[in-house]
Amino acid sequence: MTSAEETKQDDPAGSGPGGYAEARLRLLQEESRSGPSRRSALSGLTDQWLNAQFARAARESGVRGAALVAVGGYGRADLSPRSDLDLLLLHDGKARPAELKALADRLWYPVWDLGLALDHSVRTPAEARKTAAEDLKAHLGLLDARLVAGDAGLLAGLRTSVLADWRNQAARRLPQLHALCRERAERAGELRFLLEPDLKEARGGLRDATVLRAVAASWLADAPREGLAEARRRLLDARDALHLVTGRATDRLSLQEQPQVAARLGLLDADALLREVYEAARVVSYAGDVTWREVGRVLRARAARPKLRGLLGTRGATAPERAPLAEGVVESDGEAVLALAARPDRDPVLPLRFGAAAAQAGLPVSLHAVRRLAAQARPLPVPWPAEAREQLLTLLGAGEPTVGVWEALEAEGLITRLLPDWERVRCRPQHNPVHTWTVDRHLIETAVRASALTRRVGRPDLLLMAALLHDIGKGWPGDHSVVGETIARDMAVRVGFDAEDTAVLGTLVRHHLLLVDTATRRDLDDPATVTAVARAVGSAGTLEILHALTEADALATGPAAWSTWRGSLVADLVRRVAAVLSGAPPADPEPDLPTAEQERLALEALRTGEPVLTLHAREEEDEAVGVELVVAVPDQPGVLPAVSGVLALHRLTVRAADLRFLELPDHLGEVLVLRWRVAAEFGALPQAARLRTDLVRALDGTLDVPAKLAAREAAYPRRRGVVPPPPRVAVVPDVSPLATVLEVRAPDALGLLHRIGRALESAGVRVRSAHVSTLGANAVDTVYVVDPDGKPLPPPEAAAVAAQVERALT
Repeated sequence: MTSAEETKQDDPAGSGPGGYAEARLRLLQEESRSGPSRRSALSGLTDQWLNAQFARAARESGVRGAALVAVGGYGRADLSPRSDLDLLLLHDGKARPAELKALADRLWYPVWDLGLALDHSVRTPAEARKTAAEDLKAHLGLLDARLVAGDAGLLAGLRTSVLADWRNQAARRLPQLHALCRERAERAGELRFLLEPDLKEARGGLRDATVLRAVAASWLADAPREGLAEARRRLLDARDALHLVTGRATDRLSLQEQPQVAARLGLLDADALLREVYEAARVVSYAGDVTWREVGRVLRARAARPKLRGLLGTRGATAPERAPLAEGVVESDGEAVLALAARPDRDPVLPLRFGAAAAQAGLPVSLHAVRRLAAQARPLPVPWPAEAREQLLTLLGAGEPTVGVWEALEAEGLITRLLPDWERVRCRPQHNPVHTWTVDRHLIETAVRASALTRRVGRPDLLLMAALLHDIGKGWPGDHSVVGETIARDMAVRVGFDAEDTAVLGTLVRHHLLLVDTATRRDLDDPATVTAVARAVGSAGTLEILHALTEADALATGPAAWSTWRGSLVADLVRRVAAVLSGAPPADPEPDLPTAEQERLALEALRTGEPVLTLHAREEEDEAVGVELVVAVPDQPGVLPAVSGVLALHRLTVRAADLRFLELPDHLGEVLVLRWRVAAEFGALPQAARLRTDLVRALDGTLDVPAKLAAREAAYPRRRGVVPPPPRVAVVPDVSPLATVLEVRAPDALGLLHRIGRALESAGVRVRSAHVSTLGANAVDTVYVVDPDGKPLPPPEAAAVAAQVERALT
């Protein structure tokens, strides 16, 4: 055999490096080959060439007992067009140093001659293992080690020992790896929100996908596999196209290269490219969150096991405690999970109740629970029942924990199933550099910001819903505010808002940029400017919500979108528009006429001198809308705190209430009638007879309601996961000539109305009427009070009473 023939046999890609280079170029130019097929073919072609190089170099250097090993991305056979080659020359330590140097030179120089980036090392198995023990990144690379040429047994022994070390040291190594991931995320950012993302280093990128493989190799935890391989493929395809477009080994997808990369991948435009990349990064990030949470739980359990074994002796470990959060939802081992008796197939509100309970508790949601909901939950009727709407508002009003819960529900398709229009904005990029987030994340961030502003508005529910929907039109062509108004109206009807509220939401979405645009771009001293804004807004209530929405939207956009200066301009505009809209003070609403049932109960209460009540469910079109409780009691001190306290003790959530004095005919007397809409927090409703018995005891002092509530709160303390805005109590001027009106805004908590009633009793004022509304996680209570003579309070005294109630709630 001639020398030329021998060389050709050893070098299937061609004669020497030049032959490999030509074959490599032809492969990269094949339009029909792309994605995994091209990466695999490129890795195989490189393997063939290096195998031939190794065989020749080993003969010429006289080295035996050596192997050429691919590590890192090359070890995974994922060579992109400009990827570097990660190579390890493994040897048994028997060759002389000069022979090893000759072998290495014959391997490395041909690679350098081709202009390929090379990361190389020469080690014995013991040296490689020692390096891995000292260098976490080296250890990760060896987990993907693959034989290219030479002694297979040499590598097999190293792989076995390296993998065993990885598993044995997982309790120490994985926290180190997690810390590295967090540091990298801080440095490179979140891939799915960057206009020019680093496909490898940013959070949710290729590096994180590789880390998940390493965690799985530890046998400590495994990432959710659904969609993960496809997400990784998309990111690799994008990087391949980027390498081919730029001709460089780069991972940063810059703006100017995005259209060409999109075209090479057969996508419509740069937006379509970014959306694909963002979708893939979302999957990887979510898988990482779930996996690292599982790692933490396993490591905590391992650390606690010896202590628990010592405490329990031979009795064994106990199951994790399950604490109730809501109907069908419990906490277990630091996560929100479904209760054992939960039936998603019979409870269409359960996904929203599950998410709301988890967010309010500041807990992550169980992956298994979310997947079970996605697989079994029954669709909600349209329009939604009242409970579903309230649970959505509770979820939106939970603050920062809303983000993680929402994304977990979205990752399994529950959000788009509940709100189909969400699909159009999901992972949609925003090319305005002022924006920090994609459209969908911006909407959730706006709801988070709005949740902190709910004390400022009369309708927190409309503020939160407008925050969720204000940019919903960005998924469609045209002015997103105009298009968004139509979509928002449709979604509001779907969610179950009435016609009046739907119109307000449409106005808020249509004009969500009106205040900031007008304040910063128009002359506010021009009466026409203020008049135009007043005409567009239509009412003082809508203006109030729009002001809060404007601030929340700007704060959620990014640091450059809001400033003290902008805020002062918007506030000035709002004051001017409010003056135009104010008009005369509104007249007191006409009181509703008493029903026959209320009159009957009032007569019975007056006859017996004790409270009487009725409790029955209300249904509309087969939908349970709550339980109506009507209480009649002869006028006496302490009725409001007594009734509200008893309801709290019986785990009844007050959704709405009304308190009035009913003057019976023929001067029979005055009876206090309270109408409540309540719902059982857990389980079945209490019996009316038990409620009445406890109410009688509360009024005569034999039932210590404050002590019972304090004991309940001590047993189930409020979680620290959610930090709501502080309570606020204000005097509302010019509402009623007959009474002083106090408006209380506070988190909806156990015994809230009871504490309000006690504070008013201690202030020496008389409650004329009360109007309670619970909106999601927030309570907005309006109380009409008078002095002992039945007259409105003087302004200084009213302010003092408001301050006293606020102190009692803080």
